[in-house]
Amino acid sequence: MKLVLIGLVTAGALAVSGCSTLKGAGIGAAAGAGTAAVTDNDVGKGAVVGGAAGAVVGTVVD
Repeated sequence: MKLVLIGLVTAGALAVSGCSTLKGAGIGAAAGAGTAAVTDNDVGKGAVVGGAAGAVVGTVVD
């Protein structure tokens, strides 16, 4: 399930295909995974949520 969600987030980021969107998704995914790891939560879910949020922020900035 995690891989499916990560794939969907990646596909969504690529569909918009803005450079800031991809950077935001990558940074958000890393931040989400790191935060989840530190707080003993699911790292996969943290990466998905962070990636989606980062992609949105990157799209708005772009």
